[in-house]
Amino acid sequence: MCKSPLHPLLHRLPKTEHHIHVEGALTPSLLFTLASRNNITLPPTDQDASFASQDALLARYQRFTSLDDFLHYYYVGMSVLIHAADYEALAWDYFTRAHADGVRHAEVFFDPQAHLSRGVAYATVLAGLTRAKERAKSEFGISVEFVCCFLRHLPVPDSVATFGLPEVRASFEDGRVIGIGLDSTEKDMPPSKWEEIYKAAGPLGVRRTAHAGEEGPAGYIAEAIDTLGCERIDHGLRLVEDPDLMKRVAEKGIMLTLCPISNVFLKCVKNMKEVPIRKLLDAGVKFSINSDDPAYFGGYILDNYCAVQDAFDLSVEEWQRICRTGIEGSWCGQARKNELLEELEKVVTDWKASGT
Repeated sequence: MCKSPLHPLLHRLPKTEHHIHVEGALTPSLLFTLASRNNITLPPTDQDASFASQDALLARYQRFTSLDDFLHYYYVGMSVLIHAADYEALAWDYFTRAHADGVRHAEVFFDPQAHLSRGVAYATVLAGLTRAKERAKSEFGISVEFVCCFLRHLPVPDSVATFGLPEVRASFEDGRVIGIGLDSTEKDMPPSKWEEIYKAAGPLGVRRTAHAGEEGPAGYIAEAIDTLGCERIDHGLRLVEDPDLMKRVAEKGIMLTLCPISNVFLKCVKNMKEVPIRKLLDAGVKFSINSDDPAYFGGYILDNYCAVQDAFDLSVEEWQRICRTGIEGSWCGQARKNELLEELEKVVTDWKASGT
């Protein structure tokens, strides 16, 4: 909970989350539960004492030194996901927490290659996620879309082959998955390497985003826009290092999906004040605030809102602008956007009228 008197407002704001990796919502508690249920052997404690207990693993998560250090634990954690029920439990765990934080719409990333390589069928993953999505809509009123991400640390042909699988193409065609993304380690992995996939996705009506400018240079953001045709940029921290590109992104209305707590945890910035919130607001760059991999970084979406408020002391009007940008930049239908915009207006109007 932040120290700001605006905290109650931050809690009530109708939030849209566009940068959440469902595999990154795997808490140590659920990880150990699924490992036991599925007879998965975790790394022995004589090799990595972090797996001695849930508390030990959670403590290790507080000491990530880099993105690659985090990814090691991220992929070990994925090994416990085997059955559709596991994916349902994972997504439901996230949706429950998101609902408590005021999320009204979520666009959830998942990494099919990380599951296919372990012999888990795409249909299994999507079946579990879809069941959780349906529950989130019926029980919480959260609208959900799924975005299929490709892994930078694997050979590009592996991504191409995955994109070409009949079951993957079918999920785009019937709308169960609405977009593609590009994630994992960014170092020395320019987005243009995945041009073949993104060029093929455009005519299918698939929405396109990519991680760029997290660890990589601002030039990767330009590549993602110009070569891949991305409509959004995930992270985009380094955009502020290229004023001309920042102006172009602002003029084109391309939204960044910022993840402030993640950026601090993974040493992309030294502290929260280095996240370029103020610079982006002043430059007219659109962005939303997101949680990225909340089970690993200890910060769900409301935690990120609070951390930003503590660091930048934003006004009610600035928060209204951020939330409106997130709603308008979502990949849901206009009718759903209108519902959320009306809710936002009511929340802000009521706050200004009462001050509490």
